[in-house]
Amino acid sequence: MTLLRGSRIVAGLVLLSAGAASIAGAQAAIGDPVKGAAVFDDRCAMCHAIKDDGQGPHLGGVVGRKAGSLPGVAYTDELKASGIVWTPDKLDVFLTGPDKLVPGTAMPATVPDPIERRNLIAYLASVSATGQ
Repeated sequence: MTLLRGSRIVAGLVLLSAGAASIAGAQAAIGDPVKGAAVFDDRCAMCHAIKDDGQGPHLGGVVGRKAGSLPGVAYTDELKASGIVWTPDKLDVFLTGPDKLVPGTAMPATVPDPIERRNLIAYLASVSATGQ
């Protein structure tokens, strides 16, 4: 009986440990929006803002927005015709190599580091179109 109870405890600890690892993995896959804000400041803010258009379109509320859809922004025809909706996955691909996803885009910058990219996308997902 003790052996059976002991094996149940061990099995329970294994499941608990696997669950904790799964949660940690999911959090790592999501990214850290606080660290992403720093990536935005370092890599994006020279051309983009969160609330108001800069040289490039504002990025508040970009997650879920159709590419090339903000009024008054001079997007390339290629980006406007891409049909892309900015999901975290699409942003990940775009930020790896914008011209590979949308040949002819005016976006020159990349974020080659996958952790920085994940954190940046988490930050962009956390801010609305009003910058909140």
